[in-house]
Amino acid sequence: MKADIVTIFPDFFRGPLQHGITRRAQEMGLAKIQVHDLREFTHDRHRTVDDRPFGGGEGMVLKPEPLFECLESMALAPREDRVAGRVKQSVILLSAQGQRFTQKVAAELALLDRIVLVCGRYEGVDERVADFLADRELSIGDYVLSGGEMAAAVTVEAVMRLLPGAVGNEASTQQESFTIDVKAKSSGAADSTCGSNGLLDYPHYTRPAEFRGIAVPEALMSGNHEEIRRWRRQRALEKTFRNRPDLLEGAALSEEDRKFLVGIRNAIP
Repeated sequence: MKADIVTIFPDFFRGPLQHGITRRAQEMGLAKIQVHDLREFTHDRHRTVDDRPFGGGEGMVLKPEPLFECLESMALAPREDRVAGRVKQSVILLSAQGQRFTQKVAAELALLDRIVLVCGRYEGVDERVADFLADRELSIGDYVLSGGEMAAAVTVEAVMRLLPGAVGNEASTQQESFTIDVKAKSSGAADSTCGSNGLLDYPHYTRPAEFRGIAVPEALMSGNHEEIRRWRRQRALEKTFRNRPDLLEGAALSEEDRKFLVGIRNAIP
């Protein structure tokens, strides 16, 4: 995969891209990440990338000219081909106004050959960039950052770890929060020992078996796989109900799961 990042702060990415799985993916030849300095596509002595918006208002807005010139220099496929899925490329504008970035979106992007992440800045970006240059707008959460650099680093990390071979044990990416097993979802069942299937992940414990008087749950020490499966599933349901009940609406739930959730709800005063 090729990932391009367009930013006015290229030095920001010297840290995030050189650690962990993102670094490993690059070293293994699974991904190539290139950072583009937007100011190199300006033509005035001040290297101006922003301007005040028409109609007035506070703050500055990124201008369209340098962004269009930057992306046109990348020899990307036409926007209509990208949007129609005729090529495995996507140009993404990172902004607070975008659709929410999720594990599902990360999985979709991991299937592409190339992604371009445009880091918004200041009060926003000229709307012609969103309408005629980007394929989609994404936001990493319902809050506002000063720019899209942090969002780009988050997006790259989430996508790179889903590339085949990037994680040592690929099965581990199916065991994480938010990951949905399509086969299990279609059958209405879930193997809770191997995947969260849309729920938050179940709790994990390691040695020592007792630490400061706090023991590892007996079910995990039993060696009984069915008991372990049931314990993990129930704890995942419990944690999801407590922290992210919205996820339960789209999760694959068995009859056993539903009965357990009814018990949790009835236990609330």
